[in-house]
Amino acid sequence: MQLCISARFAMSIARAIAGVIVPIYLSIDGYSVVKLGVLFAVVAATSALMSTAVGFLADRIGRRFFLVLIPLLTALAAVAFAVSNAGAVVVIGAALGSFGRGGGAGAGNVGPYLPAEQALIAASVSDRERTPAFARLGLATTFGSLLGGLMVSVLVRGHATATTLLPTYRIAFIALACFAGAAGIIALWIREPPLPSISRDARRRFFPQKSRGLVFRLWITNGLNGAAIGLFGPFITYWFYRRYGVSAAQIGLLFAVINATSLISNMTVTSLSRRLGLVRATTVLRIVVSLLLIPMVLAPTFLIAGAIYLVRMFGQRMALPLRQSYVMGMADPDERSRVAALSNLPAQALSAVTPALAGELFALVDLAAPFLLSSVLQLANALTFYGFFKDATPNEERRTSKIETPTSTSVTTSINQDEEPIP
Repeated sequence: MQLCISARFAMSIARAIAGVIVPIYLSIDGYSVVKLGVLFAVVAATSALMSTAVGFLADRIGRRFFLVLIPLLTALAAVAFAVSNAGAVVVIGAALGSFGRGGGAGAGNVGPYLPAEQALIAASVSDRERTPAFARLGLATTFGSLLGGLMVSVLVRGHATATTLLPTYRIAFIALACFAGAAGIIALWIREPPLPSISRDARRRFFPQKSRGLVFRLWITNGLNGAAIGLFGPFITYWFYRRYGVSAAQIGLLFAVINATSLISNMTVTSLSRRLGLVRATTVLRIVVSLLLIPMVLAPTFLIAGAIYLVRMFGQRMALPLRQSYVMGMADPDERSRVAALSNLPAQALSAVTPALAGELFALVDLAAPFLLSSVLQLANALTFYGFFKDATPNEERRTSKIETPTSTSVTTSINQDEEPIP
């Protein structure tokens, strides 16, 4: 568990660096907002394919392998960015490294290895320790993102021009490569719990059978969230840069402050989940997070917008481990990697489409338009999530849960690791 947290810490530093520098780097290199949208859509599509492959294979060949492979691919992509800004290098490197897949102060959470990582964490701890474990993982992410943002403010100074672009940003890309490579190397020493024995028939199945009801519901909720994230996630750094004319160093410093403040949020996750329950706590936080996008994009100054973004990220950081813990708790242990991957597939598919839409809205409507639309979609996500799961509780909260069947007949279902959580 501790090695997983250490690897995530190193990877979060790398992701945070990429989340700040890549959009600004490409903008200075001549990429229009529409072209950025298309590139980020390609990155999201590639990341979705990688994540799905990881989820399918990790339940069969092991999870640790992907915690080594994916960070090393990111390191290789960062090295490519450090030596060339040719078009093919940018597209291939961004796709393999998932550069542009996430941005802002929460960039440390993004990576195609997540299905394997979540399943490994859930298999390594008891039900009662699962939410605290994901909270500690979130704490490592926040702390890594904090250091990554601070590093950008030191490594990239001033406003680069097209002629000084590579020399100005090269050292930042090299640092990104070093931390991503370190994450992959640390993962080599992770001791993975034995994989559950899977029948030959089940091994051939791509779609999880015992957790299919859970996956179907998550497809709807996560699809709404994925569409929302694609509209603003890859562009948050670009938006601050364009809206207020600030530098990469200033944005990196803002993200560092946000991450420093968000450290507190990860420490309160467990107590909040015990007080409200995983579903209710996640829903409340997501509603707050969705509504805060509106005053943020309407803020007159960088300072005010940054302060609102800080509060928003505080809530988002609390909601993420709660949702991850809930999904892993409700999924069958044999299918956790596939559930983690497939439940996010619609989200990844839509987040591959909506960046191009966001680029068009930026260019044709207003810089605030994609963010406002995203707010509506995230609010719908929160309400739908509560509607689907308010009566479905994991083991540690309640041993029995009343769940609605497709014919709307209320039945009492015992939830344990050998039974399908949501029919």
